[in-house]
Parts: sequence; C-alpha cells; structure tokens
Amino acid sequence: MSRHILYGLAGAGVSLLVLGVPTDLLPNPLFTRMVPPRPLDYLALVVVVALSGLLAATYAYPAACPTAERRTLAGSMLTLFGIACPTCNKLALLLLGTSGALAYLQPLQPLLSVFGIGLLVSALLLRVRALRSARPSMP
Repeated sequence: MSRHILYGLAGAGVSLLVLGVPTDLLPNPLFTRMVPPRPLDYLALVVVVALSGLLAATYAYPAACPTAERRTLAGSMLTLFGIACPTCNKLALLLLGTSGALAYLQPLQPLLSVFGIGLLVSALLLRVRALRSARPSMP
C-alpha cells in the first residue's frame, strides 16, 4: 500500500475519533449528548472525515503549504463546534446559559459547520496547488 493512502486512512481515522467521540456522534460510554444530533451533524462529520483523509494524504509528499495548516485547524475547530451538543459546550454555557445556547448557538451550528468545511476545502486546494507546482508530472 502506498504511503499517501496510509496517511489518508490514518488522517481520516484520527479525525473520526477526535470529532466523533466527544460529540457523541460515535456512541461511546465517555460522553453523552443532552440534545439529540441532527442528520446534518452526521453529514458534516462524514464530509470532514473525508476532507481530513485527503488533506492527510497530501502530507505524504515533501512539498507543503504552511498556510494550509492554519486553515485545517480552524476548519476542524469550527466543525467541532458546529456538530457538538450546544448545551455540552462549557464555554457556551458560561457565556449564554442553557437557554441561550439553545436559542442562539444551536441555530448557528450548521453555519459553523459550513464555514469549517469551506476552510478545509480551501486548505486542500492550497496543498494540491502547492504539490502540483512542485511536481508538474503529478496526475
């Protein structure tokens, strides 16, 4: 199996665990959700895991675009806040309270997921462009 496939599978697996376990989209005994997940949360998780795998696969090649790392982190964090339980977020509870988190944060969560996915797509495009300019023969 080639190196970029291993990197991609590892990146997708880590992303699935890091995002799926604390948000309880992957059922586990460590975390529980107070608000049931929406179908959009599962869709966002699948898209982010796929993008993370593709991004991780680009790290198998030596050419790198350092700005994409910031976008990757920001996109992953935004998506995490977008798919997490709004009342399980300690910062949201501290700032807004339970009713405020449900009234203000929960309606914004799909938008956070979309922005996070957009950042991950732009990071992937930057890395692919950098790789193609470094290796013109790459398919």
